[in-house]
Amino acid sequence: MTKQTRDILITGASLLGGEPSEIALSRGTIVAIGADARNAVRDPRVIEAEGLIALPGLVDIHTHLRQPGGEDAETVFTGTRAAAVGGYTAVHAMANTTPTQDTAAIVDQVLRLGEEADWVEVRPVGAVTKGLEGKQLASLGSMARSRSKVRVFSDDGKCVSDPVLMRRALEYVKGFGGVIAQHSQDPALTEGAQMNESTLSGELGLAGWPAVAEEAIIARDILLAKHVGSRLHVCHLSTAGSVDLVRWGKAQGVDITAEATPHHLLLTEQLAATYDPLYKVNPPLRRAEDVEAVREGLADGTIDCIGTDHAPHPLEMKDCEWQAGAFGMTGLETALPIIIETMVNTGRMDWADVARVMSTVPAQIGRVDSQGQGLVVGAPAHVTLVDATVRVTVDPAKQWTRSTNCPFRGMELPGQVRYTIYGGVPTVVDATPVAKEDR
Repeated sequence: MTKQTRDILITGASLLGGEPSEIALSRGTIVAIGADARNAVRDPRVIEAEGLIALPGLVDIHTHLRQPGGEDAETVFTGTRAAAVGGYTAVHAMANTTPTQDTAAIVDQVLRLGEEADWVEVRPVGAVTKGLEGKQLASLGSMARSRSKVRVFSDDGKCVSDPVLMRRALEYVKGFGGVIAQHSQDPALTEGAQMNESTLSGELGLAGWPAVAEEAIIARDILLAKHVGSRLHVCHLSTAGSVDLVRWGKAQGVDITAEATPHHLLLTEQLAATYDPLYKVNPPLRRAEDVEAVREGLADGTIDCIGTDHAPHPLEMKDCEWQAGAFGMTGLETALPIIIETMVNTGRMDWADVARVMSTVPAQIGRVDSQGQGLVVGAPAHVTLVDATVRVTVDPAKQWTRSTNCPFRGMELPGQVRYTIYGGVPTVVDATPVAKEDR
């Protein structure tokens, strides 16, 4: 991280949507809030934040940065730059790279790339199985002991479908407080699947991805986690039945957490009728009833956090016919606006809830002690300042990710991140990323 050379005084910001206040930052730490802030810093850089809402830096539990091997779609530099623009100060980089992040050497390579980019804190996610092949456990222990100190393991993009292997993984990570983040998809029920299985999939002639394929794996894994006494995290939950299962698992005392993506909170399967692969994603966009259930699950705490599942692809993998298109959507720069639209502006959540599901809890799930501590004196100086009064039309050509497969193009969404401060250093100023040498 770039060393802080100047104190910062944030004036007039509304802390979590409350009363305007002042926040003093010095040497990468929040040193004062309120009346004492001006006296706590010397010759500070002043950020006038009247009308802006102050949030703790956002933490994404589920980001695809593609590097190594997928640099035509994204790099650690471009992906984390997009994250900073979206208000993030930390991301978990998923393991489905080429080569796979299944050894200490490769996760440490990703960690180093993140440190060099210096936009956000990058926490590599380790693969559960070697090469994501679902046959043999990866080097979980060595990744946990590496400089990256990996605590989240996932074969995301593929399911750990073998119950014996899943049990062994849960048992292994229990010893060092790790968590298995499962892509819940029974492969036998989804072979060749192209979209949500429904009346619409039949009408469109596209192979269906049934809800039960997700729900069956979640149910199985809840029972395995209960048996083992280990931590389980459900990636990109998408159906009403899945929400009910996670709710049931928590009632049984299982140490289970779950994430929802912004796109599963806003978009429905009806977009598949366009045959535009921009809307092709795994798990697929579901029914309106599922969207409503996911929103309710996030509001009542059944779903613990937001994971963007930011999945960039080069143009040729999306500018094609539906069946040939790749699964995945970008989402780092639009996540917060979608949460404002679907949860805050509908009255389901307040700004403290936003901080909980987009900062505090994902940091806790990933065991990222340097993040998610909130806007309190003594916490690391990770701060996001948001203008919630504006509405901005999404234009993928103006985004900072390398890819343009954004399903929200042309939509007018509320809110814009004006400043992102990472460790006391502004990485985004006036909604524009600041080059490392200019900070």
